[in-house]
Amino acid sequence: MKAVVQRVKQTSLRVDGELISEIPFGLTVFLGIKVDDTKEQADYLARKIANLRIFEDENGKMNLSVKDVSGEVLLVSQFTLYGDASHGNRPSFILAERPEKAEPLYEYAVGALSAQGVTVKKGVFGADMQISQLNDGPVTILLEV
Repeated sequence: MKAVVQRVKQTSLRVDGELISEIPFGLTVFLGIKVDDTKEQADYLARKIANLRIFEDENGKMNLSVKDVSGEVLLVSQFTLYGDASHGNRPSFILAERPEKAEPLYEYAVGALSAQGVTVKKGVFGADMQISQLNDGPVTILLEV
């Protein structure tokens, strides 16, 4: 399981022009689920994301978590994180979990992150989403378990 965590000042997500989710500030997290990923991995990432100290404290040091600053998380499923372009120019996605298994695990991850005391908004699994965000920093952290 991979997560691309980006600190943002604002993010909105649309499908077919309709606003689906929006956060005023916090983290946009792109979550990739690979074959044989587990709920335990989702629990680990949820704890890590909720407690990742990448927001500045009063001294300008990255020392606060999204929980500490009362930020929100937009969690977006993104199978393309498991795209392999090592052979040729067209990525292979054979490492990405099939949708019928990935979607329940994505929904589980939403719940696991919410259980950490974080407000979680989400995308639409499998949809063509348009995401607008204002990155803060920029700060981007890659997590993999």
